[in-house]
Amino acid sequence: MTRRTDWPDGQGRPAGPDSGGPSSSRAEQEPPRSPEEQARAICLRLLTGTPRTRRQLADALRTRGIPDEVAQEVLSRFEDVGLIDDAAFADAWVESRHHSRGLARRALARELRTKGVDSALIDEAVGQLDAEQEERTARELVERKLRATCGLDREKRLRRLAGMLARKGYPEGVALRVVRRALEEEGEDPELLERHLPDA
Repeated sequence: MTRRTDWPDGQGRPAGPDSGGPSSSRAEQEPPRSPEEQARAICLRLLTGTPRTRRQLADALRTRGIPDEVAQEVLSRFEDVGLIDDAAFADAWVESRHHSRGLARRALARELRTKGVDSALIDEAVGQLDAEQEERTARELVERKLRATCGLDREKRLRRLAGMLARKGYPEGVALRVVRRALEEEGEDPELLERHLPDA
């Protein structure tokens, strides 16, 4: 006995473009959408759940074949009504990435540049973080990593901890100073540390 399969269209066979079902007849009746309508739909879909910069949306429209003049008109309209706001995007990015990943100003600026944010807006956004806040975060990062480096020799610990901060965008002077202080507080001999670390 052959077992019947219940397909999505409820007819016991797969629904598809040639099945003659309601979806295919609707598609035949709908006129093709204009480039402006396509661009609006693409932008709204991409903006659902996550903010995007104007450049990110422009790139997405270009890869989907939307003419540049149409894309720019739609994007400007989205900016006018506040659906695209690169300044707010940059502020939120700095706040989120600094607190969740511990990224420093230099790394945050680099990320925002890759997303097409204007240099002036980047400067304003990363300006939210002052040197003191940046150093406090660097200390917290090092303190969280200290235990994981306990079995390593002094030089490897220094390199690993300072390298971790460098990858997150901290300047060398800040990284070395924070690492030295953390290791001294842990009980390392400052004179021995001095052999491996330049003055910072």
